[in-house]
Parts: sequence; structure tokens; C-alpha cells
Amino acid sequence: MTTEITTFESVPPHRLSKELRLAEGKDMRRRRQVIGLSLAGAVIGGVVGAYQTGILRRLPDILPGRIWNAEKVDRQDYAYEKLQTADGLIMLNSYGTTAILAAAGGKDRTERQPTLPLAAAAKAGYDFYTCLKLAGKEWQETKALCSWCQVATAVSAISLVLTLPEAARAARNIS
Repeated sequence: MTTEITTFESVPPHRLSKELRLAEGKDMRRRRQVIGLSLAGAVIGGVVGAYQTGILRRLPDILPGRIWNAEKVDRQDYAYEKLQTADGLIMLNSYGTTAILAAAGGKDRTERQPTLPLAAAAKAGYDFYTCLKLAGKEWQETKALCSWCQVATAVSAISLVLTLPEAARAARNIS
């Protein structure tokens, strides 16, 4: 007798632990890359947030060139207009959410929980869109860019690309 798998079957925690740590395959490799990139994005958000809240007195740029001015960019009004806090701290939390969505579910989540890869891809897309929108605002208002933030833009772009193959297969499993 075979057991049919429902579209939204969860994975028992003991199996999930093993799969997240040890499972092989292209999807798991890409998911781990997205998790790592998201953790890097969270660190970037933490560093920028530390400057924006006075923990760090200076925020030197991490890329060479005249277009970079992290301190000027990250002290502008628009960097504090959401939730009455520093946007670097929001960025830290946002990338944490992306990491959670990349990690959620077992190795076969495209079949068992197809909404998870779709949510991870949507969140990675939102991250990239947000970074591009913010870069435009930075340039428009200061004629400079935050190098930290543009590294985060690259993190978001790569994460989006990495989530798409799994999301495409998951979409076929929903319809």
C-alpha cells in the first residue's frame, strides 16, 4: 500500500533537522547559498543600523570610488521614515525573514510544501526591488550611494536568481 503525499504535508522535526543539515542536491545547495547571503545581508543591516543609532561613530565605505558616501546617505531623513527607526535595523530583520523562508521545509518542499519556495522567491524579489528603489532615492537626494547598501543589492539579486528554479517547479506543483 502506498501513501499519497498531500500538497502541503509538513516534515517531522527530527527529519527536518537531518534534511536541512545533510541533504544533498541542487535545491538544497541553492537554499543554503540564499541563507548565507541573507545572513550577510543581515550583518550589513546591523552595521548600517549600528551607525544610524550611534553605536558606530563612523561608517567607512567598503568599495573604492567617489560615488560612495555611506555616512552621508545613511543619515538622511528617508533612512528613518519607516517605523520611526533606522532602516538598517529594518534591513537586518528583513534579511532574517528571507533566511527563514529559504530554510523552511524539507528537501522535497517543492512537492510537499510548494508555497514555501514561492514565498522565498517572492521575498527575495521584494528584497531586490526594495534595494533598487532605495538606491534610486539615495542617488536622487545625495548624488552618492552607500557601498554597504549596494553590496546588499547584489546579495538580493543573487538570492533572487537562486530561488527561481525551485519556485518554478513549485508553481507547477500547485496548478
